[in-house]
Amino acid sequence: MKRRRILMVAGEASGDALGGALAASLLRADPGLHLYGAGGAAMREAGVETIIDTAELSVMGFSELGREIVRVVGAHRRLRRELRGGGADGAPDLFIPIDFPDFNLPLCKTASRAGVPVFYYVSPQVWAWRQGRIDAIAKSVRRMLVLFPFEADIYRSHGIDAHFVGHPLAEAVAPSRPRDETRRELGIAEGRRLVALLPGSRRREIEAMLPRMLDATSGLGSVSAVIAEAPALASGLVSGIVDAWKARNPAAAAHVACRRGDTYNLLAAADAALVTSGTATLECALVGCPMVVAYRMSALSYSVARRLVRVPFIAMPNLLLGRRVVCELVQDEAEPQAMREELSRILEDAPLRERMRADFAEIRALLVRPGAADRAAALALELVA
Repeated sequence: MKRRRILMVAGEASGDALGGALAASLLRADPGLHLYGAGGAAMREAGVETIIDTAELSVMGFSELGREIVRVVGAHRRLRRELRGGGADGAPDLFIPIDFPDFNLPLCKTASRAGVPVFYYVSPQVWAWRQGRIDAIAKSVRRMLVLFPFEADIYRSHGIDAHFVGHPLAEAVAPSRPRDETRRELGIAEGRRLVALLPGSRRREIEAMLPRMLDATSGLGSVSAVIAEAPALASGLVSGIVDAWKARNPAAAAHVACRRGDTYNLLAAADAALVTSGTATLECALVGCPMVVAYRMSALSYSVARRLVRVPFIAMPNLLLGRRVVCELVQDEAEPQAMREELSRILEDAPLRERMRADFAEIRALLVRPGAADRAAALALELVA
């Protein structure tokens, strides 16, 4: 009997984490599946054969894409060939694109034309920008899985078979050891405050944000800053930026450290966090760490985004609850002095921290439904059958 094959495509670290959780559930349900495609460490560990590494696809914005275009186009061409049956084993039985809509939606169209059913995992945020895409999605996507409850109704109103099963990663976002133990490991003295820095998972956003974040924390007094370094990042990227910053700021150098692949424990141990926009803001909220959100991109990327985005917030906690839960500093506002002032406000205002934690508990109750990845896998396998 021919082995059933599923092509999965994730284009960045958050998608790789979601893909890893889904892949593990798929293989528990059917160990005979062959999962392959574009992914990173989490998907490989779960059992996906990655013919393209996620790191090859991850770019930060419109202007950055120009510098990486040859590699991205080459990867896209190879995946289109797979969907059309040009690989050694023919076309896959199912295509699972994971988020990353600008790259994945054209692949959905290719899959649909080739007769390969599409299970879109993590819906494109049509409610935020480029709402016209929803008609194209309806023509090429057989089934959609959404991460947030309100998204399902939006897609169903356009005739798309959409499901909310709980956020697959939300239930896994939790520290694995006590706060005090992590602080001891980090050498944080009693009475000293700890700020976690989450500068992103893409090289260019880290280059843009991390030096500013370090500048922001250096003027906070008795505070240590620890950088949460994503495991998928190239070795030496963060340490190189930190070393260059320390050379310019020798007096503050002793109070900065890095922690690779231990984000949830770091957030649980921190008094506050400074976070780039994205999945990290949701992770921070689920752990319950008070935060300031800051984000910058190139002037060209920001100019285009301003014309396309149609939501009042960029931070997921604010979007989910429909109100300003955390401070957002975007583009020109995302400067060290403003970040420092907002961090200081959190560190000095205990009632503010408690209000944030209460809001974050509301988000956790909204999203966490144990077994989400298994339910998603069952919905996907129905299309294979």
